This record gives sequence, C-alpha cells and structure tokens, in this order.
Amino acid sequence: MEIKVNFLDKLRLEAKFDDFTVIADQPIRYKGDGSAPGPFDYFLASSALCAAYFVKLYCDTRNIPTENIRLSQNNIVDPENRYQQIFKIQVELPPDIPDADRRGILRSIERCTVKKVVQAGPEFVIEEVENLDADAQALLTLNPATDASTYIAGKDLPLEQTIANMSGVLADLGIKIEIASWRNIIPNVWSLHIRDAHSPMCFTNGKGATKESALASALGEYIERISCNHFYAGSFWGVDIANAAFVHYPNERWFKPGHKDALPADILDDYCLEIYNPDGELRGSHLIDTNSGNVQRGICSLPYVRQSDGEVVYFPSNLVENLYVSNGMSAGNTLVEAQVQCLSEIFERAVKREILEGEIALPDVPQEVLAKYPGILAGIQGLEEQGFPVLVKDASLGGVYPVMCVTLMNPRTGGVFASFGAHPSLEVALERSLTELLQGRSFEGLNDLPRPTFASEAVTEPYNFVEHFIDSSGIVSWRFFSAKADYDFVEWDFSGQGENSNAEEAATLFGILEDLGKEVYTAVYDQLGAIACRILVPGYSEIYPIEDLIWDNTNKALLFRTDILNLHDLDDASLEALLERLDNSELDEYSDIATLIGIKFDENTDWGQLTVLELKLLIHLALQQFEAAHELVGAFLQYNDNTVERRLFYQAMNVVLEVLLDDDLELDDYVVNFRRMFGNERMDAVMGSVDGSVRFFGLTPTSMELEGFDRHHRLIDSYKKLHKARGNVKATAG
Repeated sequence: MEIKVNFLDKLRLEAKFDDFTVIADQPIRYKGDGSAPGPFDYFLASSALCAAYFVKLYCDTRNIPTENIRLSQNNIVDPENRYQQIFKIQVELPPDIPDADRRGILRSIERCTVKKVVQAGPEFVIEEVENLDADAQALLTLNPATDASTYIAGKDLPLEQTIANMSGVLADLGIKIEIASWRNIIPNVWSLHIRDAHSPMCFTNGKGATKESALASALGEYIERISCNHFYAGSFWGVDIANAAFVHYPNERWFKPGHKDALPADILDDYCLEIYNPDGELRGSHLIDTNSGNVQRGICSLPYVRQSDGEVVYFPSNLVENLYVSNGMSAGNTLVEAQVQCLSEIFERAVKREILEGEIALPDVPQEVLAKYPGILAGIQGLEEQGFPVLVKDASLGGVYPVMCVTLMNPRTGGVFASFGAHPSLEVALERSLTELLQGRSFEGLNDLPRPTFASEAVTEPYNFVEHFIDSSGIVSWRFFSAKADYDFVEWDFSGQGENSNAEEAATLFGILEDLGKEVYTAVYDQLGAIACRILVPGYSEIYPIEDLIWDNTNKALLFRTDILNLHDLDDASLEALLERLDNSELDEYSDIATLIGIKFDENTDWGQLTVLELKLLIHLALQQFEAAHELVGAFLQYNDNTVERRLFYQAMNVVLEVLLDDDLELDDYVVNFRRMFGNERMDAVMGSVDGSVRFFGLTPTSMELEGFDRHHRLIDSYKKLHKARGNVKATAG
C-alpha cells in the first residue's frame, strides 16, 4: 500500500492512502498541539485493532456474540532500551464460552498480521527519488536469480522473463504496482492481490502452484484488463476523453443511429444480429457508449476479425461491456499463448454454466489418475486435513471440452464451492481448478459459501450464474453430487507438442467452437507494449443476459448523470423532471448512485453511500414535498444500511416531519428536546433541510468536472496513461 504524507501546520502530518486520510500530531510535551494521536500511538493501536479483528472474525464465523468480550493491549518498555518492548494483549471472555472456543479465540490473535510483521522484523529501504509520482518502478518483491529459467505449461517464456517483461511494460506506462497480499494456506497453492498504488480500484488477483507462477498470473491479468479497458468499464471517463480524437482505441469508429433510432447498417453482422436483436427491439440509443456519454457522437464501435473468413465486424463498445464483462480477454508472451488462455476461460465458464444449470452429475477422477500429479494431490490433502472434504471431477462432458472441477464441502456450515478450471492439458486445468478455489481466500472465508439445494429454480436463475462468474459463490444443486454420474470419466488431453504447442492448442480450441457451429470474433491489442487479445463468441460466451441491452443497460447512466452531478444547481422544474425519471425508471431503490452514473465516489462519504431512495428523499425535501419525504424516510430507516451519523440525521428528520404533518402539533413545542436528543449541529441541518436553507445535506456540490471526487480522478488518471500511450503509437504509425 502506498501512503503519501503531507506536511501540515506546526507538527501536524497528513497521511493519505486508498480513500482514507489520517492526521497525526505530537503531544504538547514534544512541542505539538496534541490535536491528534502521534505516529507511534497509531502503531500501538494497529496491533490491538488487528488482534480484535481476528477475534471478531473467529466469533462471527461461529455465531459467538462479542458484546461481552473485552480486549486490551499494554506495551511494557524496557527501562534500559526503549526499543525493546513487550506488547501484552489481554482478553476478557464471558464464562459461557466453551473451553474449545476460548482456546480458539486466543489462537486467532496469533494470526494478527501486525504482530507477525513486527516479529518477522520488516526491512526498511530509505531512498531519494526525483519525482514520487513519476517513479513507476514496480513494487514487486520477487528477485529471482538472473540465470533462473522456470518453464511451466502454457507459457512461451520462462516465468522469470515473463514477470520481468510484464513489470517493465507497467513501469513504462507510469503504473506503480504494489503487492497488497499473499496467501499460501495449503501446499502448492499460491495467490496474491496486486493493485495500482495511485488508483487502488485497478487491481487483479493471481494464482498458481508457486509464488512466481501466481505473480505472473496476476501481472498477466492486469495487462489484459488495461489492454481491454476493463478496469474502467461502467465509469464516466470525463469530458476531455469524451471529446478526444478517440475514446477507447485509435481504430474505433463512430456510427450515428438511423431513422427512428434504427441500428446503423455498418455495425455487427447478420449472425450477431440474429442473436442480439431477435425481436427487432434493439435500438441505436441502446448502444451509446457509457464511458463517454457522448450521445451526439453516436455509437462507439470496435473492430473484431471474424474467425471464419477474416472479415472485420464492428461491435459497439457498449454491447461488449454490458454482456461479456471480463470474459474472453487475456494477455501473453505471444498471441497464441494469449489465445489459448482466452479460449480456455471461455470454455471454463460456458461448460460450468451448462453443468450447473443442467444439474449434471460429473464423474469422479480416479485416484490412480490423481496420483500422477503429486503436487496437486498434496494441496487437496491439505484441505482434507483442515476438515474440508474435496471432490475432484472430470468436467469435460465425455472428453469434449478441456475442463476440470474441484468441489469443496464445508461441514461446519453446510456450504459448497464448485471451482472449475480449463486448459488443453488436464494437469493444468486441474491445477487451475484447485488454485481458483483458494484465490484470495482464507479458511474463514470458506464459511461464507452457499448451501446446495434441490430447488432447481434457484440454480437456474440467470443471476446465479453471474454470481458464479464473479467469484464462484453461486448456488450448486444437490443433484450435482449424485454418485450416479451422467458421463463416464475420460482422461482427456488436448495439449500440443514441442515449440508450437500453443499454436496447436489454439487451433484445437477454435476447432471445438467451429464444430459447435459458433462464429468467433477476435481483437488484438498491442499498443501498450504487451500482447493481449479479446475473443467474443456470440450466443456462447456472454455473462449477462442479452436482454440487458434493452432492460438493464449500463448506459441508463446517461438519463441521470448530468443532472445528479449538477444537483445543487437544478431549479425546481429540473428537480421535478429528474424525480419523474427516477420514479419511471424501475430502478431498485436500494441500488447505489455510484454504480448508476458510473462515478467512483469515496465510499466513506455521503455521495459514496447514496442510494436511489435517498436521492429521491432529498429531492422531495428540496421541493418541500414533506409527505413523500416522510414516507421515504421511514423506508430508509427500516431497510437502508448507512452510517450511524446518517441514520441519526434521518431519525431527527423523521420526528420533525411527523410534527410538521400533524395539524395538532407545533414544532416550537418540541425543538428544545429534539436538540437535546440529536444535538444542535444535526438539528440545524434538519431544520435547514425543512425550511429550504440547506439543500441536499451531506452531498458536496460538484459538476461534470467532478470537483471533490479524488478517487474517481485517480481512476481517470490511470486511464489517461493508457490513452496517451495509444495515441503515441498512432502518431508514430502515422
């Protein structure tokens, strides 16, 4: 994590990281003002808070109340060496907690990250740089031997060279990568989380059998996502980008909708239109680019090559973003390496969907086959030893597809996790299934898995598959666990041989899709200095329902974005119009405004917590429509999960509105005690919201320039680095 420090007045300091700001001062005896804790005080508190977090985590996963658990920490300083200290953490537990859990709670504190880092002794590196922001050296911790050359299946270069090349690409773009966390809780299963130090919303997770393969995986995923603009999907890229020579890529084309909003003739092809527009309901306005919001410019479309004949077909960027999410994108040392990875993931998700929605029972992998892969077997045994039964299944559906499945059962909670992996090599597919299972997860995280069901409608519901796609946390049918398999086990092998193995494998995977009668469309992105590709298989590789183009398109943001960002400047007529659009849009009232309009608000602000319901409530208050506001305040207090401060504001608002709407009550008779209950500052905000002197309390004024939204500006800064690099490539080519 990158922490930037600013020097304030006197001895006060400001540390900024992620979406947080921490102020530090010094005690008066050290010539400070004592206005905030000192740096060392924060350090001491961090270990106590970390210990308490692990206690809370242990108790929550076992439904143990924490109301009567008390924890404290004292640091005992050696009088002869003040740098030699003992941190004594004491826990007071209620008598009704069983002995096993008492021991478990104490053991949980041993897992405190702060404690482990202090005990291991962190290494400090102090150096001068010319420019903190320009210093884009990746903050990676692996330093392999210069002569190391570790090859793994699927990679055309050694891991060491792959890591060096990808790190160099990111550094050249000015992206400072930091490793936020590592996990290795069972043998031969590694995962890590990396992110942009300046824009932590840009992150990826890597997995692998070794530390190096997990890092290569994370870096590859990061490059694929910047190459395909995935980090920035659904977000507003700002007015400057919206009006630039290009928005997504230099080779994009813009098409104006036809007469009566008809689809332009030059986008998609007949094959795609049969899939995306079967009933003729899709209109040009459905495909306006969300990221630019530039309606006047038209439909931003990206070129893809049709695999069957090499013809270029233009796909609206909006369609790709809405239906495919991150499915079908990959980066690699070579194009064929990227294509194999890309196609493997497409098969993994499509076959997974077919199996889960069809409630298909898969055959077990025989023990003698598993024994061929001792590294994988050791990982499985590690899970079994922790009390998690593991089922290893052949998901190839009779040897047709290169897919495997590892399913974990949690007897403590009754939950299950079906993890799928795909690759032309059975061993690699099996390894990916296992590493995917624990990517970024702790053992405690396995307590949140959903329980299987015999209710078919819960399994086949479209958004259950979306949950499986996001983090494999969807529901699995009990029929999946039947001992009577629907297919025989096949020890399949689609792998290529020799130096051209990836090329052979890519051809094989393309051939499977051809045999299925599927058209395939590919795009190659190499403007950033690395090779990435995106593959679309219409009618096969979509993640979201095709109907979403009409009924739940991300470009609904265009109906609201400008007015919401200019909320404080709208007159009553404009507010009435905005309210009417919100009422008629069939939006979920508890959905957040950040997602609706594509702005990365600071999650710790009122903008970041704002929902459709609360926005409508605030508009009603601004329009002095107290009955409608009172109704929504009741709904907010009953269902909305917001900050304590915001709830208290609306509790105060609720009682004030009740008095105002009751002809037999006078507000002056209650204000004194309302102020005693809720405080003068809060009541001033409530009374001001009622008399019109305060509008949209808690929401700082902004505009389409996004003033005050630092988090979103950091995201745009990240995208501008890519935009500049693509522009430079075009200029050089020109």
